Amino acid sequence: MSHNKIKLIVADLDGTLSRSKTPLDSEMAALLYKLLDYKDFAVISGGSYEQFQKQFVSSLKITPQKASHLYLFPTCATSMYVMKNNKWVKVYGRSLSKSQKRKIIIAFNKALAESGFKKPQKIYGDMIEDRETQITFSAFGQLAPFEVKSEWDLNGKKRLKIIKYLAKHLPVGFGAKVGGTTSIDVTKKGIDKAYGIRKIEKVLGYKTKEMLFVGDMLQKGGNDYPVKTTGVKCIKVNGPEDTKETIRKIIAQSKPRH
Repeated sequence: MSHNKIKLIVADLDGTLSRSKTPLDSEMAALLYKLLDYKDFAVISGGSYEQFQKQFVSSLKITPQKASHLYLFPTCATSMYVMKNNKWVKVYGRSLSKSQKRKIIIAFNKALAESGFKKPQKIYGDMIEDRETQITFSAFGQLAPFEVKSEWDLNGKKRLKIIKYLAKHLPVGFGAKVGGTTSIDVTKKGIDKAYGIRKIEKVLGYKTKEMLFVGDMLQKGGNDYPVKTTGVKCIKVNGPEDTKETIRKIIAQSKPRH
């Protein structure tokens, strides 16, 4: 199958390009470096911009020229960054007000108590994090090692229970969704990866038929699933090793950019 008509590859980060909150390994970084000779590349994730830099950008070690073909959409595409004049520049950002943030944090605390959530004995970093454009809860803290959190909520049911209670307390106009491995993201309603695809269309000018999305949570209820509603072709992967094979196939079936 030829991918020559695809101009932009869009990918999830955690569970797709790397393990949760873990930097890209050297093989993935090398493959993405090569892929940028063929396609433009965008990453959409619930992680903060700082997490993108730590987990993704710093591992790539690419030139500014190659980085000009790379687009970052942190916090579920509520912000966007591109490379200009050798530095990352924010194109837009939908920051929350102090009042909105405070109300969301209060809502989280109420929902955690009502849902019966048992706080782990050891917490790694903040359990509730202000990511400027969204508020994120992580069951073991934002800095928890993958090994600690990987088995806690494989099917998402524990977080869906918390979300059920959270919905009663969130400010009007806000919604919650399962994200990452142990996290719950709260943003303004309508913010998901389909929103990210629409921002790519509007801001960057790509058409849906020119995009290909790669993610590990494309099943119904997964945080990549909304992309399916946009008409963008999607490839489901089962982790970074699977993604590497997908990238190899895309490169093999594509012509280098001129």
